[in-house]
Amino acid sequence: MNDRYDAGAADHGADQYELVGYDEYGQPVYRQVQTQQQTYDPYAQQHQQGYGYDPYGQQGQQSPPAYDYGTGRQQSAAPYGAYDPYATGSHQGAPHDPYGQAPTAGATGRQPLVAEQTAHIPQQAGPAHDQEAPAEPQREYHTEQFAFVEEPDANSEDVIDWLKFTENRTERREEARRRARSRIVALAVVLALVAAGGVGYLWYAGKLPGLSSDDSKTGTATAAGAQKRDVIVVHLHDTKGGGTSTALLVDNTTTKRGTTVLLPNSLALSSDDGTTTTLAKSVEDDGSDGTRDALDTVLGTDIEGTWRLDTPYLQNLVDLVGSIDVDTDADVPDPAAKKKGEAPLVNKGQDQTLSGKMAVAYATYRAPGEAQNAQLERFGQVMQGILRKMSSDPQAATTTIQTLAQILDPSLTDKDLGTFLAGLSDLAKGGDVKTDLLPVQSDGTLSAQASAGVVRNVLGGTAKSPDKDAAVSVAVQNATGVKDNTEKARVVLLNGGFTFLESGTGTAQATSEVVYADAADKANAAEVAKTLGLPAGSVTKGRISASADVSVVLGQDYKPSSG
Repeated sequence: MNDRYDAGAADHGADQYELVGYDEYGQPVYRQVQTQQQTYDPYAQQHQQGYGYDPYGQQGQQSPPAYDYGTGRQQSAAPYGAYDPYATGSHQGAPHDPYGQAPTAGATGRQPLVAEQTAHIPQQAGPAHDQEAPAEPQREYHTEQFAFVEEPDANSEDVIDWLKFTENRTERREEARRRARSRIVALAVVLALVAAGGVGYLWYAGKLPGLSSDDSKTGTATAAGAQKRDVIVVHLHDTKGGGTSTALLVDNTTTKRGTTVLLPNSLALSSDDGTTTTLAKSVEDDGSDGTRDALDTVLGTDIEGTWRLDTPYLQNLVDLVGSIDVDTDADVPDPAAKKKGEAPLVNKGQDQTLSGKMAVAYATYRAPGEAQNAQLERFGQVMQGILRKMSSDPQAATTTIQTLAQILDPSLTDKDLGTFLAGLSDLAKGGDVKTDLLPVQSDGTLSAQASAGVVRNVLGGTAKSPDKDAAVSVAVQNATGVKDNTEKARVVLLNGGFTFLESGTGTAQATSEVVYADAADKANAAEVAKTLGLPAGSVTKGRISASADVSVVLGQDYKPSSG
């Protein structure tokens, strides 16, 4: 460190200072001049005067006094022997030292000057300890030595980037976990709502396991009976082939479901005079009102109206709704075909598009040997197809019915029928309309257990068949050699109000026989022969089965009149 300059040192013979140059900031730089005489004066030969040499080459002239920038006063000239770094006169060839360091003796042949101390600004005060510590050379620092302070370190940037990456990745993971938890919670809420809605609907519809009418005998029948239903009976009359087909259209406004209940013609009913009859015979003899009342009695329902649909009107109705699609179960020949082997009018297959004519042929078709229920189910398929194509708008459906120009039953107007069909159409398009066949026993009566699913759950009623003992029971044995004749005889007898009992198939014989055992049943036997189209001479008295009032053996002379 540089020694602190003492202003009073000049008066006591202390060291003197001289200007040696300027630093990089334009400030003057001084150095201390030795006061002691040098033993050797390399410049004595050139300068005779003892005041030092003139740096500007003016020999014999005394150097001007130095100016002190610290005090603003002039100082005396430098003593003899002082070194001037700007000397250019007599010292040509010597290297220039801006900081006043003398050249080595080896280079100039001159004796080196005494080691100098680092220059110090005269009035600059140094640290307190610098007054006591010996002077030592000050290290020179350059700006480029501190470049590392400003220059970024590549490694430090890598560390910062890595920290940012790990922080961002952690944040992304946490965000992903939060989103996953949110999705799981939302999904759980949705599933819970769906499950609750499904259970509520099943409970409302009475389909919840353990609470349905099929699973319990108490409580559920009341619930089923309390449901509100709109019921209309439809009678299809085949104007060409003869015969009728009957179905109930049920709209359960409580459960929002519809059902088409197919009623076999053999269903036993009670006629107006209290005798037992069949559904087919009741439609022909008793008409709409009598049949509707008889059905209400047997099924325990409340039918609101009767829709008589003759086959020409069925054909027009299908054409008005724009054809229907049905999964047909048989090839139906064309009734107008003049030769056998011609292409069928209706082909068997799925999604068969039927026009009005094709729909009538399929709804009334009954293959040889088939039971009447097979034809009845085809009629149900056609009704299902019509409901799916009917407009769900009550006004549009009413217009369709009015276009048919039917003469409806007084209890059922065009508007009522159109509104009813529009409601069922809406359910059918949503898949909420099904078709059920009412199970009927061979004698035409209903079994409480067999019909409970349809009568109780669908219709909300109670099966109540007429007493089978009130009708004459007829046991029929088929000896014609044609298997289908048994079914045809059964239909005819049931339509005639008799109870049919099947006695199997016997050996073929030429003539038919009608036998009665009790004289009181002679008139009944004659009526049975007349109903079957057998001659009056076929009626005889004999031994019969104890379970029947009249026994019939059909021979080859039997010509069925109803197929």
